[in-house]
Amino acid sequence: MASKIVVLGDVNGQFPAVFQKLTALHAKNNFAFALVAGNLFAHPATATSEDESSVQSLISGTINVPFTTYFALGSNPFPPSIIEKLESSDDEVCQNLFFLGKRTTMKTSEGIRIVALGGQLDPNIIAGTSKDKYPPYYGETDARILRGATTADILVTGQWPAGIRARSRVEFNPEVEPQAQECIADLDVVLKPRYHFSTSGNTFYEREPFFHAPSEDTDGLYPVTRFISLAAYGNLSKQKWIYAFSIDPTVSNPLTAPSGSTGSPLSLSDKKRAAPAYRESALVYEDNRGRRPNKRRRGETRGPVTAAECFFCLANENIATHLVTSIGENSYMTTAKGPLPTSNTFPKLGFPCHLLIIPLEHLPTLAAMEEEDRHATYAEMQKYRASMNSMLNSLGGGEYGSVTWEVSKSSLPHTHWQYLPVPVDLIRKGLVEAAFKALGENLHYPVFKKEDVGDGFEETGDFFRVLIWDPKDSVEKLTSLVMRFDESIRFHNQFGREVLAKLLRLDKRVDWHDCGQTQEEEEHNVADFKGAFKEFDFTAE
Repeated sequence: MASKIVVLGDVNGQFPAVFQKLTALHAKNNFAFALVAGNLFAHPATATSEDESSVQSLISGTINVPFTTYFALGSNPFPPSIIEKLESSDDEVCQNLFFLGKRTTMKTSEGIRIVALGGQLDPNIIAGTSKDKYPPYYGETDARILRGATTADILVTGQWPAGIRARSRVEFNPEVEPQAQECIADLDVVLKPRYHFSTSGNTFYEREPFFHAPSEDTDGLYPVTRFISLAAYGNLSKQKWIYAFSIDPTVSNPLTAPSGSTGSPLSLSDKKRAAPAYRESALVYEDNRGRRPNKRRRGETRGPVTAAECFFCLANENIATHLVTSIGENSYMTTAKGPLPTSNTFPKLGFPCHLLIIPLEHLPTLAAMEEEDRHATYAEMQKYRASMNSMLNSLGGGEYGSVTWEVSKSSLPHTHWQYLPVPVDLIRKGLVEAAFKALGENLHYPVFKKEDVGDGFEETGDFFRVLIWDPKDSVEKLTSLVMRFDESIRFHNQFGREVLAKLLRLDKRVDWHDCGQTQEEEEHNVADFKGAFKEFDFTAE
């Protein structure tokens, strides 16, 4: 069912009049919700006493907000009283008025998927995400993380996508040229939103709709994006500052390019996927070994969990961000929730050192990724593993090796690796390898084979793999064991943890739910780990 939405440009503190206008419009249109794509509040440096009084009236609830309204993070800093209110009320200013967030993926009660990236790009935010929620700045990693949302009905950004006016015949003569960023263009290419809203001072711009080339990802259909940049409320030239439309998130993409649309003017800046013209990968062809290279994996089930709901996705606002220790270009690392070891298990470390290495892209297996993404992600995950081994060498003096394990299973929502130190004697006596094989035999699993399957693309089914590292070897070298299984095997996803728990005599800690810590304890362990890993973290270079 279609829902009516209304979107506003910069309000700049004039919200008493704007909400009065929305009240009248809502009586006639029955909007599902409103979006303020630009600045709701005046800039604190130029705010008048009347602006400050209006803010207090809004917080106290004496200004009526007629229906659910989300406001984005624009270019203006929020008034201090608004930040204080948001921090104490789960991002709600007053009844019906909610902060959309700096880096947000959400689904409304109508099933409409909104992705938002607020503020302006700050090139100084280089080693991960912007840490504070309310300052009007974001880093390129914030934008890259939102690619994990995979789709969007509505995208809201504070800046334009670079190149958006290419191929357009629509005239645009702004007083000030809007800032445009490659990382915003990347979001359009990956998410293929139905609508993309931004702001452009006192000038309105609506580009012709543009279509994304059909591919296997789009089931051969033509996703269409409408880019609309709204003028500010009260602009003297009376440019359009409000935009109403209807959207039904259940309607499929069109079978052909709509009349009046253009091809997409955008392409990924990092070249990790082909530019959005007609791509070879949209065709079905065979390589010289008679296989269809992408077809086999494109049909994999991605699972019912979306990126916004996935606890391995940074796009999920509920993720425990205090556990994240490092964010790379294609993957990130986090300490495990309910770690198997304790801070006393490895005396020379002083912290559990149970880590997860997780791709940024929300897919069930590495093999399900596009080729270039897969190669880059696998290489970076291996780099994380090698960096961890270097840290163990430095701190442990050769007393600890490591075990990394992975469940590559098409029914899982988000693939990842788990990393754990082990005493070197267990490796050199063959006990680590024997423990995995023994428990596998007890559970009547298929046998392990000693081989390296790389990024897993050549595998035709599910598998479990173990990577064992001995400190006498280089940090990159490993012993790889692989167990392949199919639907006839009821494989236990905690198999790897159970093996290591028995091996390290931590049997009572097999279930991570039994290993809970307070957030203070978790933060303390993360701080200890970060201090130890700092000189080995290649993302901080």
